[in-house]
Amino acid sequence: MLRRRDFRLLLSGQGVSVLGDRMVVVALAFAVLEVGGSAAAVGLVLAAGIVPMVGSVLIGGVVADRVSRRGVMVGADLVRVISQGTMAALLVAGAAEVWMLAALAAVTGAGTGFFNPASTGLLPQLVPPEELQPANALRSSVVSLGEILGPLTAGLIVAAAGAGWAIAVDSATFAVSAACLSLLRVSPTPEREPSSFLGDLRGGWDAFRTRRWVWTFVVYFAIANVMWGAWSGLGPVVADRELGGAAVWGTVLAGFGVGALAGSVLATWAKPRRPLVVVAVSEAFFALPIAFLAAAAPVPALVIGTFLSGAGMMVGMSVWESTLQRHIPEQWLSRVTAYDWFGSFAFYPIGLAMWGPISVAIGISTTLWIAFGVFMACVLALLAVPDVRRLPPEPATASALGRSAA
Repeated sequence: MLRRRDFRLLLSGQGVSVLGDRMVVVALAFAVLEVGGSAAAVGLVLAAGIVPMVGSVLIGGVVADRVSRRGVMVGADLVRVISQGTMAALLVAGAAEVWMLAALAAVTGAGTGFFNPASTGLLPQLVPPEELQPANALRSSVVSLGEILGPLTAGLIVAAAGAGWAIAVDSATFAVSAACLSLLRVSPTPEREPSSFLGDLRGGWDAFRTRRWVWTFVVYFAIANVMWGAWSGLGPVVADRELGGAAVWGTVLAGFGVGALAGSVLATWAKPRRPLVVVAVSEAFFALPIAFLAAAAPVPALVIGTFLSGAGMMVGMSVWESTLQRHIPEQWLSRVTAYDWFGSFAFYPIGLAMWGPISVAIGISTTLWIAFGVFMACVLALLAVPDVRRLPPEPATASALGRSAA
């Protein structure tokens, strides 16, 4: 795959962009604190980037299926260059206020909502079907490196020069991504019959709802993300009270990045006969840190848990995206992916908010065990769905064509 010029350009651009994305998670929180914001303001600004992403992703999916996916991605990158660049300039000049950071984070989030469905739909235009899973795995490897290097780089820049300069680097990464995407040679999108925006949205919904294996997994992802909110919300509390503080918690979280890198390498060679079974089993590994935290495991065990979780996440996501790209017709792919993104993350903010009050009422350990138990029950429910167990690696028509060509 790396011999393919266009795939190398896509991988390079997204690699740099992902590094910036992971930097900004750290830099934005410190930016809020730099301008005098409270801990609550930090959460508000971070949420301001998530909600518009969820709100715009369905529109982005329709647009990406109607026009050039590359064009949508370049446009989204340029919007994020402007929003992040403006934020950086305000911070460096000492003129930023919390509401400005929230508003600009919202613009960035909306751009991401357009970028992501187009990105999933673009890859099959650059590599043949038999190379989709290794290609997705390589992209996952790039994401994993960003998970490791992004927060570290941001921390160093924030400490040395301030949050504004770290966000300026993030803005530059979107410019690099836009430049790489602009150089792609993508086959023209086939002519489509004229249709309304709402008609296209309904068409995407029909393609989504008529495939039980798709919507079953998206329902699972929605519930799993709510359960994962227990880890995200209560993990730092446990670290502060019992594990030794933020430095130790950072070590625990680094296990995700290392595990994700290992998982993405494994996914490069994986050729599962039942891909959705692999995705479901990998989700069981993803949930492990919640159980380790509930059991008051020592820090080394927690690191092992996050390593296994990161590995499971990357194997599962690589296989999941490849399965979507093979089984969903090209003309619907971005819209179906948009419903996937929307359904998976629409309730995530609820998960971040609900577990704290629950833990006050019944205790942190009990709360974590409940979240883990629901997680595992959902994994078992996935495996009970016949479509999940039986879906082949490729559509029957593609398999038949391959045999005929042979």
